[in-house]
Amino acid sequence: MPRAIWNGSISFGLVTIPVKLYGATDDKDVSFRQVHGEDGGRVRYQRVCEKCGEVLQWGDIAKGFEASDGRMAVLTDEDFSSLPLRTLKTVDVVQFVDEAEIDDAYLQKSYYLEPQNMGQKPYVLLREALAKQDKVAVVKVALRQRESLALIRPKDDLLVMHTMFWPDELRDGEFAKPSDEVTVSDAELEMANLLIKQLEGSFDPEQYTDSYREAITEVVEAKLAGAPIPEAAGEEEGAGEVVDLMATLKASVEAAKKRRAGAKKAS
Repeated sequence: MPRAIWNGSISFGLVTIPVKLYGATDDKDVSFRQVHGEDGGRVRYQRVCEKCGEVLQWGDIAKGFEASDGRMAVLTDEDFSSLPLRTLKTVDVVQFVDEAEIDDAYLQKSYYLEPQNMGQKPYVLLREALAKQDKVAVVKVALRQRESLALIRPKDDLLVMHTMFWPDELRDGEFAKPSDEVTVSDAELEMANLLIKQLEGSFDPEQYTDSYREAITEVVEAKLAGAPIPEAAGEEEGAGEVVDLMATLKASVEAAKKRRAGAKKAS
């Protein structure tokens, strides 16, 4: 069982729900160490104080805020744990809104909320009320030494909390949009719709794998075994600059039909 990263309570109105918070995701990235390319020796870093020259351990290091005039305010763990901030130990419900109102671009990381002791019944009550009305709770909570906006929503038998970016942390994407002068014809749109039809289906996350991680693992295993390095996969046929969009769409539809027919035969 994972370790809880936060203990506190959800508060809305006069209702309090004691909960524990657990990370809902598990990072599966392949991790690397920095090594000397010639002999594989580990590269070590020393944390040296520029003022006294002393080599520091992690326990000696604090967080400092440098003012514009050069003065340094040093904050300890005790300073952070005793901040005059209600959300340090309370998930404070600010508002209940329709889930469709929340732009997915705001969402950051997901957490599972587990009810504690006397929190079981109000937990279920909140979960059922949100599900019945298709609402989510917009909340504020302090995690990892910063306050976050977040939302709580029901998922099966659980309440899940998603931390969110603050509005001023989202970039304006106006710069990335295509030119207003670019248009598509009805025929091109119809062909694109046909391609979508060929590729549509029900989302099953189990059918997807991390190809990059698999390729890295292959290379690492070959290196450890002293075997030849696997050859790079060739570029897919048809990849490259699109010259004739309509012809490319037609070819894509035909290729998708063949793949679907092949998949049906294989099953």
